[in-house]
Amino acid sequence: MKLTTAQEGGKLTLSLTGELDHHEAKALVRKLEDCLEAAMPRDCVLDLGGLRFMDSSGIAVILKLHRRMNTLGGRLTVENVGQQPLRVLDASGIDRIVDISA
Repeated sequence: MKLTTAQEGGKLTLSLTGELDHHEAKALVRKLEDCLEAAMPRDCVLDLGGLRFMDSSGIAVILKLHRRMNTLGGRLTVENVGQQPLRVLDASGIDRIVDISA
């Protein structure tokens, strides 16, 4: 799992590449929280364009990121979701909580 970041104005983009499973999720949450603490963004975009696989652990990661953005008074958007991760997200109904675009 690779995490890259880009910041422009009050927007932080977090891009994931690789596979997100339960082995990667815990360490990823820590990295994402560190990025948020450093940037304190108004808006956060989680770009899943490079994600080849995601299991239900990815839902927990997204929810934790969403909650953290809420405490910062910001907003989370999930973008560039591929077919396999989109099936996992659709099955969870998370799109009722977080803005998700394929």
